[in-house]
Amino acid sequence: MSTPSVAFGAGPLSRAAALIHTLVTVEALLLLTAAPGLAGLLFIGTDPANLPLAALCLLPLGPALSAALYALHHRSRELTELHPARAYLRGWRLNALPSLELWVPLVAWLTVIAFTLTHFAATGLPGWWAVLLGAIGCASLLWGAHALVLTSLFAFRARDTARLAGYFLLRHGRATLAAASLLVLVGGLTALLTEAAPALLAAPLLLSLLHTSRPVIAETQEDFTA
Repeated sequence: MSTPSVAFGAGPLSRAAALIHTLVTVEALLLLTAAPGLAGLLFIGTDPANLPLAALCLLPLGPALSAALYALHHRSRELTELHPARAYLRGWRLNALPSLELWVPLVAWLTVIAFTLTHFAATGLPGWWAVLLGAIGCASLLWGAHALVLTSLFAFRARDTARLAGYFLLRHGRATLAAASLLVLVGGLTALLTEAAPALLAAPLLLSLLHTSRPVIAETQEDFTA
């Protein structure tokens, strides 16, 4: 009896090599396209007065994250069919403007919240307002995670993507909790190691976000696309 052969590039070791190659390539391209903003963050310091400048530096990160999600979603599992750079550039070209339509308002809103919290003593508001603003900021980040996945993989209008992201916050609680876990991980890496750690691990973190967002992606494909 002959043993069935496995085509070159389709075995488990080849799939692992393909995944590593894709992650490294996507990570490098993400850092390259977001480099102007990330470099600016290194020079402005941590003074709360610099929050508006930090927000401007974060703007290139939105299209970079969206392109990375697109490339990871469309990645090949076979070593002989790898084109991660091509997929990333295509994702950036398709999603740069749509992602900015949601990324810019989100960053501006979070900047307002962060600025208010860092100058909270001067506002004269009661302490529970700080807790409320913190909760709103966390909810906005989770909404942003869903919106980023949707705008990276689907060609909806910005307002439709925003509505769907809000709908999925509660509709798929497990996906939202998983996104929250990733945000906690990012915060922990930043606090315990360095601000650069999340950027250097962006590709595997985004792959995890894609994995946990599969119910959101599946329902969107089944119920909200033709």
